[in-house]
Amino acid sequence: MQSNPLRIGTRGSALALAQAHETRARLMAAHDLPEDAFEIVVIKTSGDQIQDRPLSEVGGKGLFTKEIEEAMLDGRIDLAVHSSKDMPTVLPDGLALTAFLPREDVRDAFLSPNAKTLTDLPHGAVVGSSSLRRQAMIKRLRPDIEVVMYRGNLQTRLRKLAEGEVDATLLAYAGLRRLGLEGEVTSLLETEDFLPAVGQGAICIESREGDERTLDMLQAIHDRETQIRLDAERAFLAVLDGSCRTPIGGLALLNGDELTLTGTVLKPDGSEFHNEVRSGRAADAVQIGQAAGEALKAKMGPGFLSSH
Repeated sequence: MQSNPLRIGTRGSALALAQAHETRARLMAAHDLPEDAFEIVVIKTSGDQIQDRPLSEVGGKGLFTKEIEEAMLDGRIDLAVHSSKDMPTVLPDGLALTAFLPREDVRDAFLSPNAKTLTDLPHGAVVGSSSLRRQAMIKRLRPDIEVVMYRGNLQTRLRKLAEGEVDATLLAYAGLRRLGLEGEVTSLLETEDFLPAVGQGAICIESREGDERTLDMLQAIHDRETQIRLDAERAFLAVLDGSCRTPIGGLALLNGDELTLTGTVLKPDGSEFHNEVRSGRAADAVQIGQAAGEALKAKMGPGFLSSH
């Protein structure tokens, strides 16, 4: 079917590689191709190299995609596999999100050797998290808890927890499942109480606009339901100018042709938050997301997002 291998760009973490391997396996099955028809190219990103500071201080989500996108624009890779929640809402000219794999469980997982749930943690417990959304939601539910910055890949965070550096941490359940680590989970946080990050649990694939060979291959593994849900969530995030600097949660659900988006925005200390729910036809996913974002902006009033 093709002479040159399709080159799949990815970060080098265990989770990123698992996602790239899943994408390759789906492409192999869909097109009845051998493994050597694809080449996985590992690219080190700025986000992987900066481990001592919160991403919000050094450039946000784009740090996990910049070098990979440069490789795609230079023609060194043909597509890139990402966690959707790591993707900025604005992409470089010439690139687009062209496929989504079926979405995994979107919930956050609670991991602790000391308590069964977040509610059960003792007064003054220390919870590690690098996510401003999780930090703010933890503080909203448990203002007595100390939340500390907690960077590193998934294995590093599990090691720090085992060594007693913190009493608990929160991680995306989808990532743990993809690595066969669901046994590490103490309990799951339901989305009614703890909205996930926009795009959580969804693998997205980015490629060059107009690259018909790659686009044709990706269409065979594209999951339309995930795309509709992500269209709404990313439109919601874009209105709020969401980045790593703002605690925002959002989740779109599809029931037949009916799409419902729930969004929340919080102050970093959890002291104030606003929620919004919007529903409509799946075909209007982008407009639903935008409307929810605009409604939250109106509820927040001036200065809410900048009062950090």
